[in-house]
Amino acid sequence: MSTRLVVWGGVWAAVSVAAFLLLDPVLAAFVAILGLCAWVVALLSADWDRHSSFEERELARARRRAARREKNAGARARDRARWEAHQQRKAGRSRR
Repeated sequence: MSTRLVVWGGVWAAVSVAAFLLLDPVLAAFVAILGLCAWVVALLSADWDRHSSFEERELARARRRAARREKNAGARARDRARWEAHQQRKAGRSRR
């Protein structure tokens, strides 16, 4: 949490206390709730720009998929050879 948000939280608390001392409790509650909502929105949006972009996430996924393909290349080659042998046997049976 940044220092700016902590300072604004303190300002919100001071304004809320002053509102309860000076205003009607219903109006003071409105001011306090409105300030709290604004502070929470500011807190949640503080790191809005720090997340990765769509392109960065897709690049990371592509790298993970490529690593999985490389890891399973031998098994896929064996499966392909078995499939081709099966297709040849099947074609030989249908010619008879």
